[in-house]
Amino acid sequence: MTSSEQSETDPAPVGRLASVSLDTTDPGRLADFYARLLGMKRIFQRPDGSVIALSDGRIALTVMYAADHVPPTWPEPGRLQQMHIDIAVTDLPAAVATALRLGAVEAAHQPGPEVWRVLLDPAGHPFCLTTAGNDIQL
Repeated sequence: MTSSEQSETDPAPVGRLASVSLDTTDPGRLADFYARLLGMKRIFQRPDGSVIALSDGRIALTVMYAADHVPPTWPEPGRLQQMHIDIAVTDLPAAVATALRLGAVEAAHQPGPEVWRVLLDPAGHPFCLTTAGNDIQL
């Protein structure tokens, strides 16, 4: 399907992606981790701290309190991940070292460690640091 054919059959977008949200039992800790890892600032916080939104001016990351949150067991069965974040980096070993210093843990399963490193954030969500796609200009 060409882009002109697609525009004839697909409706106009209803909006734009504003934020990716992650559940956690400790929004403050997870917000601090991603703020430091990604250089983001808090742009919103509920008075009770149950929702915290971070942004770098381009996209937002929101962490939300969920009393029943349990970390996924990916790649093992049980509690599969529902999504994960890929973070583009230029120096993979340095980025991994920084993430570990900030509180991440390296995942046991590393399917492509020369290009992607899988880590777990302080709430147990898997995320990847990767050098793949650094040549893509947005």
